[in-house]
Amino acid sequence: MEDEEMEKKVQQYLHRKGFRLTELALQEERNRLSTTSLSDVSLSRSDNDPARYYDGYNKLRTWAYNSLDQYKHELLRVLYPVFIHCFMDLVAEGHTQEARAFFHKFREEHELMHSRDLQKLEGVLSPLHLEEMDLARSLRENKFRIKLCEYSYELLLQYLQKTQALVMLGIINERIIFEVSAGQPSLISDDADVVALVGTSKDLAKQINQKEVHWGLLEDSVEERMEKALSDSDKIEAESKDADADDNNKKKSSEGGKQGGPLNKKLKKDKVVGATGKNNKSDASTVSGAPRVKQELTLPAMPVEVEQSILEDLRNRAQLNNLALPSVSFYTFLNTHNGLNCSSISNDGSLVVGGFSDSSVKVWDMAKIGQPAKTSSSQGENGSSQGEHLSSTSEGKRPYTLFQGHSGPVYSAAFSPFGDFLLSSSSDSTIRLWSTKLNANLVCYKGHNYPVWDVQFSPVGHYFASASHDRTARIWSMDKIQPLRIMAGHLADVDCVQWHVNCNYIATGSSDKTVRLWDVQTGECIRMFIGHRSMVLSLAMSPDGRYMASGDEDGTIMMWDLSTGRCVSPLAGHNSCVWSLAFSCEGALLASGSADCTVKLWDVASSTKALKLDDSKAGSTNRLRLLKALPTKSTPVYNLRFSRRNLLFATGSLSLGS
Repeated sequence: MEDEEMEKKVQQYLHRKGFRLTELALQEERNRLSTTSLSDVSLSRSDNDPARYYDGYNKLRTWAYNSLDQYKHELLRVLYPVFIHCFMDLVAEGHTQEARAFFHKFREEHELMHSRDLQKLEGVLSPLHLEEMDLARSLRENKFRIKLCEYSYELLLQYLQKTQALVMLGIINERIIFEVSAGQPSLISDDADVVALVGTSKDLAKQINQKEVHWGLLEDSVEERMEKALSDSDKIEAESKDADADDNNKKKSSEGGKQGGPLNKKLKKDKVVGATGKNNKSDASTVSGAPRVKQELTLPAMPVEVEQSILEDLRNRAQLNNLALPSVSFYTFLNTHNGLNCSSISNDGSLVVGGFSDSSVKVWDMAKIGQPAKTSSSQGENGSSQGEHLSSTSEGKRPYTLFQGHSGPVYSAAFSPFGDFLLSSSSDSTIRLWSTKLNANLVCYKGHNYPVWDVQFSPVGHYFASASHDRTARIWSMDKIQPLRIMAGHLADVDCVQWHVNCNYIATGSSDKTVRLWDVQTGECIRMFIGHRSMVLSLAMSPDGRYMASGDEDGTIMMWDLSTGRCVSPLAGHNSCVWSLAFSCEGALLASGSADCTVKLWDVASSTKALKLDDSKAGSTNRLRLLKALPTKSTPVYNLRFSRRNLLFATGSLSLGS
C-alpha cells in the first residue's frame, strides 16, 4: 500500500471514530514535513548555484590582496589551489560556461608561476575531460602542501570563520595541507618551493631519496689507466729533465764559481713554477678525486686502437677553467623549413647527424664538406628490406649520407662513443641501429608502444637507453632485440634520458616536471628530483659522476647533487627552452644551448668547491656564475658536445627563406 493511501485510510479511521485531536495533530505534522522538504529543495538549489564559487573566490582574493604587506605573499599562495579546484568543481557539476568565464576572469594572476598547467587545463570542457587528463586527475587525487608562518595561518582561519565562506572552507579543508612554522614569514623568492602536490612530489621523493647512490667512476676504467700512464710518463720526463739540469748546473757552478748562486736560485724557482703548474692542472680536474665503484653491467672489451686513440686525445686535451674558455665550432643546418627534429655530433666532432620529419636520417662528414661529391651509391646489407638502405648520392650531388628505414618522423639520433654506430628513434615507436662503416641498417628494435623521444648510447657503447611517450625508459643491448630493463614510474612522457658515467645508473627527464635516477641492474628508482616548473628537455652528467644538470622548457637549469638528491644551484639565464647541456671533460665548465639562440658557459668548479666547504650547512645553495654568453643571432641551438680534447661543438637550424 502506498504512503498516501495509508495516510488517507488512517485519517478516515480517526474521523469515523471521532478522534478529533489526533486527526488535527496528524494534519499539522503532514504540513510541517511538506514545509521542511520545500526548504531542503531551495537549499539544495542554492548549493548548486555556480555563482557561489565566483563570489567566494573573489572575496578571498580581495581579502588576500588587501592584507598586510608582510604576510600578503604567503596568503596569496592559497589562491592558486583554490582557483584550480573552483574551476574543476564547476566543470564536474556541469557548469561549463560558468567554469570558462571563471577561468578566464582570474587566470592572468597565476600565469607567471603556472602557465604550463593553465594551458593544459584550458582544454577541460566536460567532466569526462577531468577523468582523462593526467594533470587534472593528479590535481584531484592529491592535496597541495603550502608553507605558512603561524600568524599568516591564524589570519586565514579568522577570515574563514568570520565570513562563513563555506565553499572556500570546504575546498581548503579537502584540498590543502598547511605546514605551519613559527617565526617570520618566508621570503617571496621561495614561493616556487613552498606550494607542491602531496603524493606526486616531495613525500614520495623523500622516501625514494633515502636510498644509497654510488656516484663514483668505475674501477680500472680506460680513462684512469690512461691518466696513470700519462702521469707516470710526465714524472719520468720531469725526472730526466731535472737530472740533466742538475748535471749542467754542477758543471756551470764548478766552472763559474760565484755565478752558481744565482743559477741555483733560478733553477729552484723553475722547479717551484713547474710544481705549481702541475698542481693547478690536477686541481682543475675533479675526475681524479672521484671515488671508484664496481661495475654492475658486463662491459665490452675495448680494442687496442681505441685505447691508443683515447690516449692521444688525453695527451692533447686542453685544460679549461673560468680563465681558459673553450673554442666553439657551430654547425648550422640551412633551410630545413621546420623539417629538422634533432641533431647530434660524434665524440670527435667529425660526424654530424640530423633526424628529419620525412623519416630520413642524414649524416655529414665534416672532413668532406666543400669537397666534390662522389657518384657512387651503396645499398643496405642483404638481409635488409628495400626501404632500409643507405644512399650516399642523389644523382651524384648529395653532400651527405642518407639513411632510410623509419616510417615516421625521427626524433632522436646518437653516435656510439667511437662513431662506428648510429642510433635513431622515431614516432613509429622503433629504434634503429645503423653502421657508419657498412652503410647499412643492422637492427630494428621494437618494444615501445608509442613515439620514442630520445635514445642515448652508454659511455662505453654496446648498451643504450630510450625514452618514450608511453611514460617508460628502457635499457637495451645491441645484441638483443628485446629491452633488458623497463623503468616505469613517471606520470607523463619521458622526454630525455642520460647515462651516468659509471654506467650503473640512467637519469630520465619527464613532462611531469621531475627528473629520476634509476638503477640499471634492478630497474628501481633511487632518486627523484623536484623543482622544475615545466617539462624537462635536457640532462648532463658531470665527469666525476657526482653532479647532474637538467634544463627545462622555461629556460631554467638546475644542478643536482646525486648523493643527497637536492638542488645545489638553480640557474636562470635563458628565456626559452634549454635543448642541450654538456660538461667539459674535467668538469670545470657547463655549456647550455637554448632556443633563445645562445650558448652559455657556466663556472662549475668554483661553485662546487664552495659547496663542499659548506656541506655542513643544510639548505645552502650557490648559484653558478655565468662566464660567457655566445649569441648566434637567429639560430636556435639544438645540440652541444665537448670532445675528448675539450673542443665544444654545437649544432643549430636556420631557415633563410626564399
